[in-house]
Amino acid sequence: MAHFRGIVQGGRGATSRLGHASSGLTTQACSWSGKVVTNLYVRHGVDWAEVRLEPHNGAGQRVVIYDGPVAGRDQEGLR
Repeated sequence: MAHFRGIVQGGRGATSRLGHASSGLTTQACSWSGKVVTNLYVRHGVDWAEVRLEPHNGAGQRVVIYDGPVAGRDQEGLR
């Protein structure tokens, strides 16, 4: 059974992909100015997310926007 689900909506409609606790789920949304990468995975039994900016086609910068529990930093889900 899947642990994560990703949905993308574009010009041809919506589609989805599944990720498991062992594989995680990674997405990339690219533009001419750079890209946004999200990575969902299980870390020490907690659903974890990393969201970052990365260069794409020579444009953009590397910046980690968030790296923490999916429930948010102020949640008590950390072990």
